[in-house]
Amino acid sequence: MLRNWFEQPWRGGFVESQLRLIGLDWTVPEISTLSRRQKTLAVNIPYRGSKGPLHLLIDSTGIKVEGQWHARNHGGAKQRVWRKIHLRIDEQTLEVRAVEITGSQIGHAPVLPDLLDQIPADQEIGSVTADGAYDT
Repeated sequence: MLRNWFEQPWRGGFVESQLRLIGLDWTVPEISTLSRRQKTLAVNIPYRGSKGPLHLLIDSTGIKVEGQWHARNHGGAKQRVWRKIHLRIDEQTLEVRAVEITGSQIGHAPVLPDLLDQIPADQEIGSVTADGAYDT
């Protein structure tokens, strides 16, 4: 998480210094240990849930698969490869409740049913708000 937060590669010394700053005397694992263990790590993220019917916000954004730094330093195709991330957010709690990742050529509207299918059958939907791209 720290690696992503600070947009830096894994540095054990950096993590050690952060732990010391917050008063923890923990041993920092080697990167190979973290890499090996992350494959089997099961993460259970609790959902607070909304009271009453769900009011959903739907939107998407694009991300580049290959960053500008890599292309600048190593050369790369002029045509960048990118993906779309479609999100379904609970308006009350602002928690992301569903994610679909598609290629850049897939439109917004075809993904909407997949986002809505991830809602439990017993959950009532109050409203769905999305931008105009989901109208088609």
